[in-house]
Amino acid sequence: MRMFHFLREESGATAIEYGLIASLIAVAIVGVLLTLGPRLEAVFQTVQDSL
Repeated sequence: MRMFHFLREESGATAIEYGLIASLIAVAIVGVLLTLGPRLEAVFQTVQDSL
């Protein structure tokens, strides 16, 4: 009886799905920062030189 209840339980699967979504968002953010990093550095350097 307990085994069937365990197999029907979906809260663990939901937590794993949220974890996967969060990790994909983190990977996307890192990718964007690595791509735009040099451009942002140039912008901040220009602002610093202007000051």
